[in-house]
Amino acid sequence: MTTNKNKIINDPVYGFITIPNDLIFEIIQHPFFQRLRQIKQLGLTSLIYPGALHTRFHHALGSMYLMQQALHSLRSKGIEISDKEFEGCLIAILLHDIGHGPFSHTLEFNLLNDITHEK
Repeated sequence: MTTNKNKIINDPVYGFITIPNDLIFEIIQHPFFQRLRQIKQLGLTSLIYPGALHTRFHHALGSMYLMQQALHSLRSKGIEISDKEFEGCLIAILLHDIGHGPFSHTLEFNLLNDITHEK
């Protein structure tokens, strides 16, 4: 029995985002990526603005959506982008925040001296 991995996610900012293939779906399903659901994109902002509940998960999916739009635009202008390059760009942008911990930008220099989330 095969599973249909062609999924659409309703993003709070961009609306419906299509997951383009099985590999990207599996990356999103991975526990390392799923942990981004628990990490706030806006740090402590929600303490002041209760509606500011954007997570790193939301941010990564939105980034992937915008990358898709940019790549489609480049292709429509005659720029050659192979399917592998297209997929690689989507994976790279999807994973660009995978190393973030809670409040990483807010507290990274207070918890560990001179160690950024990139390290």
